Amino acid sequence: MKNIFSFTFVFFSIFIFSQQQKNLSLNKYKTSVLSDSIKETSGLNFFENRLFTFNDSGNSSDIFEIEKSTGKILKTFKTGLKNTDWEALANDGKYFYIGDFGNNAGTRKDLRIYKIPFENRNIFRKDSVKIIPFFYPEQKDFTPKNLNNDFDAEAMIFLNGKIHIFTKEWASKSTSHYVVNPENSENQSAQKIETFKTNFVVTDASYVDGKLYLVGYTKGTDVFLQIFQESEPGIFFKNNSTKFYLGSAFSVGQIEGISVDENGAYLSSEAFHSPFGVKKQSFYFIPTEKLN
Repeated sequence: MKNIFSFTFVFFSIFIFSQQQKNLSLNKYKTSVLSDSIKETSGLNFFENRLFTFNDSGNSSDIFEIEKSTGKILKTFKTGLKNTDWEALANDGKYFYIGDFGNNAGTRKDLRIYKIPFENRNIFRKDSVKIIPFFYPEQKDFTPKNLNNDFDAEAMIFLNGKIHIFTKEWASKSTSHYVVNPENSENQSAQKIETFKTNFVVTDASYVDGKLYLVGYTKGTDVFLQIFQESEPGIFFKNNSTKFYLGSAFSVGQIEGISVDENGAYLSSEAFHSPFGVKKQSFYFIPTEKLN
């Protein structure tokens, strides 16, 4: 996801939001600067205690295994697939799911998720890849509305045999929770389950032990993490949530990835360019006890 922040009234926005949220300074938890090979990292996902990421549109279709304590690249997997706008990564213990559904302008009619076998935990088989095409039944207008539409998405988890997508709603400043059937290779209608007013756009998601973790930012560069407790299987937005203000993208970067395990939350930011300079792509780890 390329930089999209508006710099008008930035410092005023940072002050207002920081006063209204529970603060957690992400800069205190920086682990490393990521390799230039993943400077546009867009999504993180644990697969059997191994951490993976990839780049978004305009980059290769490689998947990278990274060291979870340092962010160092351990291995590169070449999928050979088309990267229109890869934004999210999930798995079911046997298959990786790549969300090729980035849609900043709201014009795409080719939204898809790649289902990739990961044999022996080391080999991607391109000849066995399946494509899961889908659409949002609520979208009727496909005229370009760059950064002002509600049918963009960058967040996805796998849960209870379904793919769960969390939209990036530029216009509504909300996220809608959709479900897609991973066994259906026909163009299917995504099923809307629930909607929540985040007041930031969601860029990635992770699910662990009944909790949903959403990260994202505002156009004013404020970065947030919000944690939801599952109230019933696959339902997250009924109970109260915990929201953390993580800082400004000027200091922590444009957060595009999160994955959580029993130890805590791992976050990645892509390189962030602003009139004040460049914030290098970075890797962060927040211990579990800091997220209560």
